[in-house]
Amino acid sequence: MTIVEFKINFLPLKNKMFRLALSLLNNRDDAEDAVQEVFVKIWKMQEKMANLKNIKAFMMTVTRNHCLDKLKSKRNRFLTLNEDITKQTTSSPYESLEQADLVNKVKEVMQLLPEQQRTIVHLRDVEGYNFEEIMEITGWDMNYLRVNLSRGRKRIKETILKIQHYEQSRY
Repeated sequence: MTIVEFKINFLPLKNKMFRLALSLLNNRDDAEDAVQEVFVKIWKMQEKMANLKNIKAFMMTVTRNHCLDKLKSKRNRFLTLNEDITKQTTSSPYESLEQADLVNKVKEVMQLLPEQQRTIVHLRDVEGYNFEEIMEITGWDMNYLRVNLSRGRKRIKETILKIQHYEQSRY
């Protein structure tokens, strides 16, 4: 399949794919990412696409499955993060509540990061992507990713420590 064939046969479906992804993921950015990831996946399998009879049905199925995988993966990672933190460090309901509060604070602090750092930290630490995958998704080079991941993590840590120090000094 050539680029022209890809543009003619597959790209016109992007709006339908986006609407499906948005309805499943309930997040515009995640839906855009999902559509882009599906197109990359399809392009990599271009030799197998020659025998497709119904391109529209195939693309919608791939989009749906990709979104469902993302939801399942995200749900499992957040559950694992919350459960791991609570199981490892808590012995009482108070400590469990305290750990859950810390996880929520980290999520809030992540929203304060510059967009690039937030994206990289989210993709690496929440979604679990490796650097090569993040490079494909964002188009940024390895050094840029590593530097911004380090800066984002450092900023999260510093902000959480300041919050904890402030809360302790109030009492």
